[in-house]
Amino acid sequence: MIATKRSRIIGAAVLAATIIGGVSACSGGSGSGSSSSAGGAYTFWDPYPQFDASAAWTKLVEQCGTQAGVTVKRTGYDTSALTNKALLAGQQGSSPDLLLVDNPVVSTLADAGILTSTSENKLDTSNIQKNIIAAGQIDGKTYGVPIGANTLALYYNKKVLATAGVDISTVKDWASLTDALAKVTAAGKKGITFSAIGTEEGSFQFLPWFWGSGANLKQLDSAKAQQALSLWTDWVKKGYAPNSVINNTQTTSWQEFATGDYAFGENGTWQLGNVKAAGIDYGILNIPGIDGGSAPAPTGGEFMTIPVQKDTARYATSKKIAECLTSTKSFVNTDNTLSYIAPTAAAQQEQVAGNAELKPWVDAVAAAKGRTSDNLGTKYPKISQQLWGAVQNALSGSQTPQAALQAAQTAAAAATK
Repeated sequence: MIATKRSRIIGAAVLAATIIGGVSACSGGSGSGSSSSAGGAYTFWDPYPQFDASAAWTKLVEQCGTQAGVTVKRTGYDTSALTNKALLAGQQGSSPDLLLVDNPVVSTLADAGILTSTSENKLDTSNIQKNIIAAGQIDGKTYGVPIGANTLALYYNKKVLATAGVDISTVKDWASLTDALAKVTAAGKKGITFSAIGTEEGSFQFLPWFWGSGANLKQLDSAKAQQALSLWTDWVKKGYAPNSVINNTQTTSWQEFATGDYAFGENGTWQLGNVKAAGIDYGILNIPGIDGGSAPAPTGGEFMTIPVQKDTARYATSKKIAECLTSTKSFVNTDNTLSYIAPTAAAQQEQVAGNAELKPWVDAVAAAKGRTSDNLGTKYPKISQQLWGAVQNALSGSQTPQAALQAAQTAAAAATK
């Protein structure tokens, strides 16, 4: 079993490099810490190097350890460093007792044999929203508990829309959204900005439109997928979206919207503080599906997992610590700090009671979908790479949407055999 697991970890390290990259808006940085647990100390790794010993998050982690009768040694790593260290530690048999990782990484670590399933560690997921927990499921097993989720929606500038004579209540599907963009640009303002960069961020931002067309990631070149890519391509050709989207990250796209010149900006929960700082009179609109309703947007956020240990007796205490960190009280405190929406109805209700501006985001998360859902698991990053390449080729004009997606499907099929 050890030899098999090690070979799987080597392959997993390659996959991890393509799926990590900050789409869930975690800050970068570095950390250091022990890679093994000893005595009464339990080790805990997370992707929050921005939080030092005085931070509320650190104090919560320590408090949960105290309640479980142990000391928790927390270390925060940059997301990419965390994934690589987790893979290496799993190979060496020195994994931390608890590991908090970006949700698309869960399937990679599970496939490498590093994580225990909830059926093994007995973590309860019965109250977790089904679409959020799905990001941590593969082959019928669940590998952790989400501490919260963020997702994408459309920020809109009320002043720009009013100037163009657009009533936001009429924007319900792709056709009405495109009509609104036409009116805005005709009025001398700018339409919509988003990120279509050739990285995971580009796929992350395209997925609501891809899924909103009814397309499936297992068939990138379907007629529905072509409709989605044609929508973006047409917007750029008509000047409804700027040419800069092909190089935009979510940050630079946000900077464009923050100028106050754009009617719409596709971005996430994590920009709530920034939109207020920009002084924009804004609203939030769920990304519409092709024929109406809310399109499924991808979920960002982390999962609390319990890695495999040689000493299985440690799982009981790790479970207590994890349960403390994923209680309703902890969900609310933590998710408000991280600009996440809680994964349970009870915690969401408390969040909205404390801040009514979160209600549209609760609705957006309810319609969201995990990138590795549909049992894609470790196939997702290979498919995503081809998807963002197709978006780049279509928006640059080097290929038609149909040709770009057909090439992407051929490459994805070969990569996921």
